[in-house]
Amino acid sequence: MLKKITTDKVRLGMHLHALCGTWLDHPFWTTQFKLRDPAALAKLQASGVAECWIDTAKGLDVLAAPASIDVGTTVCAEPAGLSPQPAQAQQPIVDDPPVAPGRTSMQEELERAAVLFAQSRRAVQSLLGEARMGRALDASQCLPLVSDIAESVWRNSGALVSLARLKTHDDYSYMHSVAVCALMVSLAKQLGHDEAQAREAGLAGLMHDIGKAKMPLEVLNKPGKLTDAEYRLMQQHPERGHQLLGSTEGVSAVTLDVCLHHHERPDGRGYPHGLAGDAISLPARMGALCDVYDAITSNRPYKAGWDPADSVSKMAEWAKAGQFDPVLFQAFVKSLGIYPNGSLVRMTSGRLGVVVEQNPSALVSPHVKVFFSTRSSLPIPPEVIDLSDAACGDRIAGRESNRAWQFAHLDELWAGAETLRKIGQMR
Repeated sequence: MLKKITTDKVRLGMHLHALCGTWLDHPFWTTQFKLRDPAALAKLQASGVAECWIDTAKGLDVLAAPASIDVGTTVCAEPAGLSPQPAQAQQPIVDDPPVAPGRTSMQEELERAAVLFAQSRRAVQSLLGEARMGRALDASQCLPLVSDIAESVWRNSGALVSLARLKTHDDYSYMHSVAVCALMVSLAKQLGHDEAQAREAGLAGLMHDIGKAKMPLEVLNKPGKLTDAEYRLMQQHPERGHQLLGSTEGVSAVTLDVCLHHHERPDGRGYPHGLAGDAISLPARMGALCDVYDAITSNRPYKAGWDPADSVSKMAEWAKAGQFDPVLFQAFVKSLGIYPNGSLVRMTSGRLGVVVEQNPSALVSPHVKVFFSTRSSLPIPPEVIDLSDAACGDRIAGRESNRAWQFAHLDELWAGAETLRKIGQMR
């Protein structure tokens, strides 16, 4: 049967069914498992979770069998849709505690990410629609989406981050938030943050531009350059978003901070408050990097997105000029790769290729799919080469711009035709 107990009474052999308290305090990816690892028990009891539900039909009961806490007098109610189960004999401890999802291949994760891409679009459309109509928001409704995005990034950080870049200009307002969410989780992972911190960073990324829901659509979607007056109006979106989230259930201080300060710069030339240096929090500095990268690599109403590798190079210049935290920028590059997935590169052999997957231990040696010979100016049979392989005699000589080459199938080469169809990029 289900019982609710305080976490200090949890012991090895119990089957956790649900955790009470704030979602961001939860120390595990999932909460339904049998507790057998002392480290997992210590992690739970050191978290901010005060109470939890256990299932005595699937694991041990509390010592001396004390009565369960009266549900009617506590904040955490019985999980919805579940009723107490008849007592059964205790089962042997066989389950492993949950761990962060294991790494999957790029292709495997792209298939999952394509489904999540479509789900995310619908969820964010609904969220922004509610905000635009002035209805009360509930950030907790976004938490399952953030968890799904975080798990995808943990399995393979390049898949969803790369796929989200392929949004159309019509989808930019919706999918930009999803892309920044994924980028924030990826950067948090690179910085060594734990799962709860990564989810919190992801939620901040998902909500960072909510203030744009209060901007006039004719300005937000303007296909040309904004006038000075329109630009000043758009600069109000961090404060409008902060005001909106201030009255929203389930919003943390980190999310509020990133929403308000993701356009601040270390050199003090950002907005809305002109903060400089350490006055800008780490999450806000993370948000600034993720926001700009997705903005410049995405197709917008007024311009085509830049190549990922060109974008990293340009951002490196901006970091030196004071726009970004230079140390944090180095971590950001490590999370993406010096040549991010989808980058067009020239090989020392004279072949052109597109980066299809990173080698985490060798940033300058990703997997590249070569497909064109510059010597013959003709296509060649596509071939994936692992530049980290000692037997591979080819290397990346430099970046190439597809604005010059105009290869129409570049995204298909790295993502695959079926993946592009699933996200509406191909018929």
